[in-house]
Amino acid sequence: MSRIGKKPITIANGIEVSLDGTALVAKKGKLEKRLETYGRVGINIENNEVTFSKVGETKESSAFWGTYRALFNNIIIGLDQGFQKSLEINGVGYRASIQGNTLNLQLGYSHDINFPVPEGVEITVEKNVIHIKSADKQTVGQVAAKIRGFRPPEPYKGKGVKYVGEAIIRKAGKSSKK
Repeated sequence: MSRIGKKPITIANGIEVSLDGTALVAKKGKLEKRLETYGRVGINIENNEVTFSKVGETKESSAFWGTYRALFNNIIIGLDQGFQKSLEINGVGYRASIQGNTLNLQLGYSHDINFPVPEGVEITVEKNVIHIKSADKQTVGQVAAKIRGFRPPEPYKGKGVKYVGEAIIRKAGKSSKK
């Protein structure tokens, strides 16, 4: 039985939550997020809390119960505080800069990589650290993974783009026989 699904979600100040058919809608100012549940879970909104309930007693019903509760909790946290990931660039001559709505990356290739910043995402660059911020947790993770994928860290010198705090397991280089 899901332990996540049982927990009620407290709605933060300034966020309006409403039920639109089978979709949960959360608004904060002009920003609006929808979670389409397709009638797989029961939803109850009262006393500044949202609770989810199972529709049936099947294994799928329990899975949807916990999943939709977790997804809606991420929407509330995103609208209230937002999500952030940071990437660190290591390597001689490796640089990043913001030019308008494009992230320009110089990662040791013969050409620059121009990454268009998706709508709803804010990217800032400080020296060799790229900060990615958004209200959508999935978008933050996807953008960070895509940028990291342009030059993943290599195991010999650690050059490349890595998450801040990520541990890179180093390999020994070539050794000569004596």
